[in-house]
Amino acid sequence: MVSVTLSVSQKTKELMNKFSEINWSGFIRKSIEEKVKELAWKEEMVKKLKEEEAFNEWAVETLRKSRKGRAKELKKKGLL
Repeated sequence: MVSVTLSVSQKTKELMNKFSEINWSGFIRKSIEEKVKELAWKEEMVKKLKEEEAFNEWAVETLRKSRKGRAKELKKKGLL
């Protein structure tokens, strides 16, 4: 495991000492781990959304191409 050093103000340290029943190192470690997991999840979701966006653009463009000239065909057949 890697160690990280953290600085807090003297006032904060005094307050932390007041609540000595809390394992501050464990609390901070858990907080960092949760935040990292949250950020990694968000990053993955953004990646998936971008992939989906590219697919959606392709689908819309394909639909537009397939409909091009469709109105003229329907007019010729008397359906419009």
